[in-house]
Amino acid sequence: MPFQKAEDYGTKKDGSNSEDYCFHCFQGGKFLDEGTTLKEKIEKNVKFGVQMGMPEDMARHMCETLLPKLKRWQKE
Repeated sequence: MPFQKAEDYGTKKDGSNSEDYCFHCFQGGKFLDEGTTLKEKIEKNVKFGVQMGMPEDMARHMCETLLPKLKRWQKE
């Protein structure tokens, strides 16, 4: 998600803005869907894309391409 204004940023434990995560996913230093797998996250976002009017194959391609590259899903 592109960060365009302060409200778009998620928050760290201390309340400051997270440079890595948006408010939809990260608040108070925690992921809102803690325990969700990458596969589950992809499926959830594909459904969301379809609800927003995107063709399912396009939404799936975008999610399967972009989500695994996000910092959250990188192996430490």
